Amino acid sequence: MKRILTGMMAVLVCGLSLSPRTAIAQQALVVEALVEKKIKELPAGPLYWRIENFPTRAEAEAAAGPVALVAQSGGKIWLFTLGPSGGSSPGGAKVAEVGPLPKVVAKEYLLRINEASGPPGSITTVHTHPGSEAFYVLAGEQSIRTPDGTIRVSMAQSKTGPGGDTPLQVSSTGSTELHALVMFVVDATKPFSSPAKLP
Repeated sequence: MKRILTGMMAVLVCGLSLSPRTAIAQQALVVEALVEKKIKELPAGPLYWRIENFPTRAEAEAAAGPVALVAQSGGKIWLFTLGPSGGSSPGGAKVAEVGPLPKVVAKEYLLRINEASGPPGSITTVHTHPGSEAFYVLAGEQSIRTPDGTIRVSMAQSKTGPGGDTPLQVSSTGSTELHALVMFVVDATKPFSSPAKLP
C-alpha cells in the first residue's frame, strides 16, 4: 500500500510540474532609434510631420531641409519633415501628414524617428518623454495608454500622441505583428525617456 501511495504521489507531483503556467511574462516591444538630429529652433506656427517615400536615399537626402530626417524602414526610404500643414517635397510621394503636434518649448530640440515592432501583446514599460510624439503604423495595430485614455492607431493610420511628460505605455494590440514609425520633437536638454507610473 505504501508503494502504491508513493507512486500516486510521484505521478501527481510530475503532473503538477508539467501543467501549463497560468501567467506568461509579457514580451517587450522592440524600439529602435533610426535617425535623430538636434536643432536650435522649430519652424513657426502649428507643426506637423509630413511623411513621404522616395525611390532612393540619395533623392530623399537631396530633398531634406534643416528640419527633416531620412530613414530606411520596411524596405522603403522615408523622409520626415517638420513644418506647417500642406507642404510637399520634390520627388516625394506623400504618405501621411500628422499634427498639429503638442507644443514644445526648449533651448535645444531633438528630432528623432523610432521604429517599434513586436508580436501581439508586446508592450513597453510606462514612461514619459520631454516633448511630443506622433505615430504612423505600417502593419498591425498600436495602442498608447495614457491617463486620459487609450489612443489606437491601425495600419496605414497616423495620430498624434499626448504632450510632453505625459505617462504612457505603448503596446501591440492587433492580430498581427506591429511595425510602426514614431516621430519625436523633444527637449534635447532632458533625458529622452524617463520611468513613470499610470494612475
